[in-house]
Amino acid sequence: MSERVYVFDTTLRDGEQAAGSRLDVREKLDIAHQLARLNVDIIEAGFPQSSPQDFEAVRILCAEIQGPVICALSRAVLPDIDKCGEALRGGTRTRIHTGLGVSDVHVMGKFGDAKYGTTLAAKKAKLLDMAIKAVRHAKGYTADVEFYAEDSGRADRAFLFEVLQGVIEAGATVLNIPDTTGYAVPEQYGALIRDIRVHVPGAAGVTVSAHCHDDLGMAVANSLAAVANGARQVEGTINGIGERAGNAAIEEVVMALRTRADVFGVETAINTREFCRTSRMVADAFHMTVPPNKAIVGPNAFAHSSGIHVDGVLKQRETYEIMSPEDVGAQESRVVLTARTGHHGLKHRLEKLGHRLSETELDRVYQRFLVVADKKREVFDEDLNAIIRDEIHPVPETFRMEYLNTTAGTGTIPTATVRIRRGAQATQQAACGDGPIDAAYQAISAATGIEVKLTGYDIRAVSAGKDALGEVTVRLEPAKGSAVLGRGASTDIIEASARAYLDGLNRIVAEQG
Repeated sequence: MSERVYVFDTTLRDGEQAAGSRLDVREKLDIAHQLARLNVDIIEAGFPQSSPQDFEAVRILCAEIQGPVICALSRAVLPDIDKCGEALRGGTRTRIHTGLGVSDVHVMGKFGDAKYGTTLAAKKAKLLDMAIKAVRHAKGYTADVEFYAEDSGRADRAFLFEVLQGVIEAGATVLNIPDTTGYAVPEQYGALIRDIRVHVPGAAGVTVSAHCHDDLGMAVANSLAAVANGARQVEGTINGIGERAGNAAIEEVVMALRTRADVFGVETAINTREFCRTSRMVADAFHMTVPPNKAIVGPNAFAHSSGIHVDGVLKQRETYEIMSPEDVGAQESRVVLTARTGHHGLKHRLEKLGHRLSETELDRVYQRFLVVADKKREVFDEDLNAIIRDEIHPVPETFRMEYLNTTAGTGTIPTATVRIRRGAQATQQAACGDGPIDAAYQAISAATGIEVKLTGYDIRAVSAGKDALGEVTVRLEPAKGSAVLGRGASTDIIEASARAYLDGLNRIVAEQG
């Protein structure tokens, strides 16, 4: 059987330290309920001594959240620990997370006051005493005490091991080994975890935890190296948010352990199908946008555009996907239609929209698709429907527009020049109007020889974005016969308007025989 790795979520504490972030108690509670649905093992709810709001958040989460252990952070200072104990009072599954800095940089920088000693050795002796007393004090409130040795990645090994041995003997149940500044590399950090388990007396009887930051972009890699070397708790945040460059992204660590179980041989209890929902909730609460290329939960994580990739995925998903989108709560794999998509991807999407075309029709639609795709970053379903209306279900094309050019601007008379073909004959005309569209209509009427009355004009965007495909509908009344509707679509609204007008004229000719 695989060994269990516990997931410690600190989105509500370390994640909230991201610059410009602040959650109120209600937002923390909502996210905590979702983290419980995600089935994380531990939720670090806050730092009670830091503010009344953090204290209240820890108290409320402790009272209302069922399932995960609720954890409160403190420094290795007795009043901090008392605040944690008070906030966690009455909880059924609680943990106090206390600790202090252990690297020489932290010892001399954060504990420079003479009250901690006047030499490095004296300060280290004082901090060791503080660490042991903090753990013993925390044990008076809860049996589950985690100790963090801040900046372990840059610490002197001998002092780090001495501190860890001391807190184990004082009753710590979890040893947190933070790479606080994201300084470590995977080989180094993995070796540190291994050495702690081998050389620190009593380490085999407690859980060793990885807490990695992403300053060099290696938080996830370092966390995985830690697991490979015996860490059985990983700490991180949803979407990797946090101080500076952020923390290890929980969704990435968990899915790496699951997807590469052949390498790591461990499992978590996470309900991975809740990842996308949790990611969106956290992003909304923190007013952040998940990058499109974000692993696991990004909008493009299961999107394919290249024709080679699209063809491969449609034939066999595993050719370009190592996990199923459904496994993380995403919708099915998405084919993003661009100029690089290819025939197979376009045909697949058209069939899903209900359009079954012959090879000749598909070729015609594909050529129009390429024209649209060259003007847009992505071609949407609405774009395809508009193309189908134009290319597959058109009115008999008596008149065809070969050329359109318009000129307009402040202080300039709007003009339009068109060349319209009818059979073997092409007619070119120019006209002025109240605007470029009116000028185009005047020129088209002159070129076709058909006078009509424009009684309706409607324009709408049929897809999203500034490069949206616009669809124009016009209502034309001929001198004889009934009114007709003409439609045209293009990313250029003047072109769409001209197409619609010409479509209406073709309908009039078709109806009049």
